[in-house]
Amino acid sequence: MTTAPVALRAAIHHALIADGGLVAALGGARVYDEPPRDVAFPYVTLGEARITDASADDAPLQEHQLTLHAWSRQGGHKEAHVITGALLQALDDAPLEPAGHRLVNLRFALADIRREADGRTYHALVRFRAVTEPLS
Repeated sequence: MTTAPVALRAAIHHALIADGGLVAALGGARVYDEPPRDVAFPYVTLGEARITDASADDAPLQEHQLTLHAWSRQGGHKEAHVITGALLQALDDAPLEPAGHRLVNLRFALADIRREADGRTYHALVRFRAVTEPLS
């Protein structure tokens, strides 16, 4: 059986590479777990995850805090903001179907957009909160 974090991450990746708005903003389906060595900007990476037990009344629930990273070098914050908006459109309350699990909810939690130390790369950190339960 696939664990909830693995199944949820796979469902999110699939949803992102299938989302026309995000693919247009990125100039292709550039969503990676680990980006290629010579990756073209802009792109999105699947980042950190925190999983906690949220069980209640004998229901085995897991809460997932998921981080996505968007990377841009398009001069200024605009592209990073556009990509962030596309991530929200693609995932906030999306009806994903992680293998072997039911997605109770998936909600946007936080976005932080900043210029990196190199002075030309913009980094958007976008967090979502999800709750899953195993299928019976």
